Amino acid sequence: MQVIEEYLPQIIATVVAIILLPVSKYVFNKLVIQYGLFVQKSEARMLQVKQLISILLNILFLFTLIVIWGVEPQNLLLGVSSVFAVIGVAFFAQWSVLSNITAGIIMFFTAPFRVGDRIHIIDKDLPIIATIENIQTFYTHIRTDENELIVIPNNMFLQKTVSIKKEELQ
Repeated sequence: MQVIEEYLPQIIATVVAIILLPVSKYVFNKLVIQYGLFVQKSEARMLQVKQLISILLNILFLFTLIVIWGVEPQNLLLGVSSVFAVIGVAFFAQWSVLSNITAGIIMFFTAPFRVGDRIHIIDKDLPIIATIENIQTFYTHIRTDENELIVIPNNMFLQKTVSIKKEELQ
């Protein structure tokens, strides 16, 4: 009984955090759905963004529990730096994975084009006129008039100048 009294504030804070995690996931999922419907994004794109937000909320939840239970800052710093070292080595080997995920999220929230739009990728070496077929977490699929499927990594897609063909806008 004395143990419960000693750790009562941490227990209460943990219960609150456990309750807030699904509530915050629900709220963020609703916001993503409302925004996705407002800007006419596909359900698959909304699902991808919801999954990424869920992962970020889970990480935030773990850090919250660490703070609640009073892990020593030195130990926390050591643990976090070890985890980031491992992640850093993994992402250094595959740095484009992180940049493609980030680009996919940016494209979800800010890109002026969507699936079905006719676009012109302005590139002096290889200009492309095509229709966007799918925008995924890592890649964007476009199809040319010659029925050629081109898969472009999202980070490269964001680096190109893209115009939306006027005859397709209405």
